[in-house]
Amino acid sequence: MRSIKILSLATLGALALSSTAFAQESGDTASGKHFAVVGGVALLQPKDNPAPGLDKFDGGPAPTLSASYYFNDNIAVELWGAADKFDHRVRADNVGKVGTVEQQPLALSAQYHFGAADNTFRPFIGAGYYESNFSNEKIDGLSANGDHVGVETAKGAIGTLGLDMNINATWFARADARYMHARPELRMAGAGTGQDLKLDPWTVGFGIGARF
Repeated sequence: MRSIKILSLATLGALALSSTAFAQESGDTASGKHFAVVGGVALLQPKDNPAPGLDKFDGGPAPTLSASYYFNDNIAVELWGAADKFDHRVRADNVGKVGTVEQQPLALSAQYHFGAADNTFRPFIGAGYYESNFSNEKIDGLSANGDHVGVETAKGAIGTLGLDMNINATWFARADARYMHARPELRMAGAGTGQDLKLDPWTVGFGIGARF
């Protein structure tokens, strides 16, 4: 039920952001258009065993939005982020669930889109920088003394692989995968512990976009 709600929100976001493009006459070519917006949904999955004693941060879905500026038909810069928070259940070795935490990434990337703008399929690659804020940490079960346990903001490099499928000169469908190098520090009672969480999550996303 929650996934259906997220998908509905993502679709509404894409339609809302793309209303300007929809209102314009579509024309007969995608070439020369400088702006694109995409609304979709992504599944984020951190790696297993991120720290000694920790089994995993369960993955989950969230709606995503992106806006791109194309310097030409092949080179673009993209601002991408989660429109809502990814929820994670935290599991410890031999214990099971010890709490929950949320995160919301935001990234700025340069991209190269292969082929002509009007090709039906256009693969692309990207690299850039991201930050992901963790909030609503309820993982105090990791502390023997019951101190509050938090996770600092993750930041670092992000890489993207994607494929656009042109529907017409304005509309396209997108599938992408993103890797974030995430090593946030685990904090206890407001102080650093020196223990980095090797989360390094992947996202797999699908969306609908418009260019204008």
